[in-house]
Amino acid sequence: MKFGKRLRELRIERNMKQQTLADAVNIALRTYQHYEKGDREPSLSTLVALADVLEVSTDDLLGRSGHSDEKL
Repeated sequence: MKFGKRLRELRIERNMKQQTLADAVNIALRTYQHYEKGDREPSLSTLVALADVLEVSTDDLLGRSGHSDEKL
């Protein structure tokens, strides 16, 4: 599963708005939106912060945890 798709899926599962998640990791809303669309990739520190807020491992966030058959 692509990172942006997985990020969106996890955010929606947690009933979070894009702005709420962006604020939680101290990034601009537009930057966050680029992550979900797949236009940009987060820095390592932002990736870890997103995983922490979403309460998942970075592997799960990246689609590498066996959550789905499709991998990055």
